[in-house]
Amino acid sequence: MTLEIRTAERSDEAHWRRLWTDYLAFYKVDVPAEVTDKTWARILDAASPLTCRVAVLDGGLAGFAIHFTHPSTWVMTDDCYLEDLYVDEAKRGAGLGRALLDDLVALAERSGWARLYWHTDESNHRARKLYDSYVEVDGHVRYRMDLRRRRAAT
Repeated sequence: MTLEIRTAERSDEAHWRRLWTDYLAFYKVDVPAEVTDKTWARILDAASPLTCRVAVLDGGLAGFAIHFTHPSTWVMTDDCYLEDLYVDEAKRGAGLGRALLDDLVALAERSGWARLYWHTDESNHRARKLYDSYVEVDGHVRYRMDLRRRRAAT
């Protein structure tokens, strides 16, 4: 088994889109094609804060970690938010999720980011088992207001 974690490249697009589609299906959500197109464009745009690290297992794309950094009002340096982490269902159990997280932790340390944070569904027990091995749940509750729906209602 040969594993490489690296930044996504233009040539990864078709494989990334397959994994992205599986990720959205896992969470039972639909994202318009234009949003997926924009996400991929942002990943490739060096000026965008959105970055994607990919797990390449035996030459094939097997997972991804999409993240971005942002300033914080609580610390002097940037924080990093891990927005999406996904491993191909057929490749789970091989340590790829841990490898992607370890890579991001190392990148955060090299970059001097103050904090790395993420969230997952409460019922995603497999992911939570992995995440709990890194850090304890901090007790915060997430609120998300969909402003698109709010605007549509007015």
